[in-house]
Amino acid sequence: MTLEMEVPAATAPAGLPRVLPPEPVQGLREHGQRHGPARFAGQELIGEVERSGLTGRGGAAFPAGRKLRSVAERAGRPGCRGSVLVANGMESEPASAKDASLLARAPHLVLDGIALAAGAAGASQAYLCVSRPDQAEPLLASIRERAGADPVPVMVTVPPDRYVASEESALVHYLNGGPAVPLFVPPRPFERGVRGRPTLVANVETLANVALIARYGATWFRSLGAPGAPGTALVTVNGAVRRPGVHEIELGTPLRDVLEPAGLAGDVQAVLAGGFSGSWLAARDAMDTPASAAGLRAAGASFGAGIFLVLPAGGCGLAETARVVRYLAGQGAGQCGPCLHGLPEIAAALEQIAFRAATSRVLRSVHQLLGLVEGRGACHLPDGAAKLAASALWLFGDDVRRHQRGPCPGARGRPAFAVPGAP
Repeated sequence: MTLEMEVPAATAPAGLPRVLPPEPVQGLREHGQRHGPARFAGQELIGEVERSGLTGRGGAAFPAGRKLRSVAERAGRPGCRGSVLVANGMESEPASAKDASLLARAPHLVLDGIALAAGAAGASQAYLCVSRPDQAEPLLASIRERAGADPVPVMVTVPPDRYVASEESALVHYLNGGPAVPLFVPPRPFERGVRGRPTLVANVETLANVALIARYGATWFRSLGAPGAPGTALVTVNGAVRRPGVHEIELGTPLRDVLEPAGLAGDVQAVLAGGFSGSWLAARDAMDTPASAAGLRAAGASFGAGIFLVLPAGGCGLAETARVVRYLAGQGAGQCGPCLHGLPEIAAALEQIAFRAATSRVLRSVHQLLGLVEGRGACHLPDGAAKLAASALWLFGDDVRRHQRGPCPGARGRPAFAVPGAP
């Protein structure tokens, strides 16, 4: 196996970075010299991942070891023809850049994770899904460099680049020959996925961590992070910062220390935590919040895929939210009422509030609409959009009242962060 190359065992790295090297490590030999061979595989690896406390880094934060074991158990049942592994590098959230950065800087770490997880889960086929064609050729070159020595073949696929295409049931549907749209569940992919087989859908950052745990073990993994949120995570920081980009942090790090390396560009009014389906937090309350799923949930937000968008003091959170919700309204799969009808109406109401006038009628209408879309779709797109809109109307309540006389100067100014298709 490629993972068993004759290279000396590498010393377990202390501190940061762990997953994302400061400089690209693209060649297989350089990768082997950096990390050495794996120590754990198969059932032993599953146990080590369970002990590590690793959770999925794609947004749901589900325990990775439990997911891996569930697929492995189903693959081992009599009559089952093995499982399938899907490495999710789609990163359909426009505000995120972590997965693309990881695949560009450490492709062999992700491919190691695919090989190890596939072996442990009893997979006979693996797919690596990315959202852009220009990502595919470098990854195919890395796969060719491994000369077919991995336990299962890896196919690189490029599904349509839409917001909902990265949802796990959408990927399964696409790989089964259908459109990349979410399906109603159950069955879930780990029960019945690609070609009817148990399917492990795992984010590429999660798989890179599996590759590291296979080398250095659970105790090493837990040596950074918080007791309830062990390890590190890749985060994307953008908006009113001087150095936007991807950073690796210890989970549980206060939000202030997550944002400061990006260079805050002046006073901060609020932070959108969790990306386009996240929630707004007032900067004065948020800076000591631990950057972890539990810490941000307690503050009324979410960690999601590790996205933090900074709103400057002079920005308009209502305008930023209206742009995002209008984008989300155009990203639905066209199969559920909340996306077909609810989100466009919410987007129109928010645009009225942000860019024209926040009348009493439109405010009543938007609050009613928010209650009608939540929990009624095949995926969480309408839930996320409703949560974002509700957090904006609450946090920027004073601005809503000022917008009753018309838009504020911030609404007419340059947006704090880019939204696809927004003027």
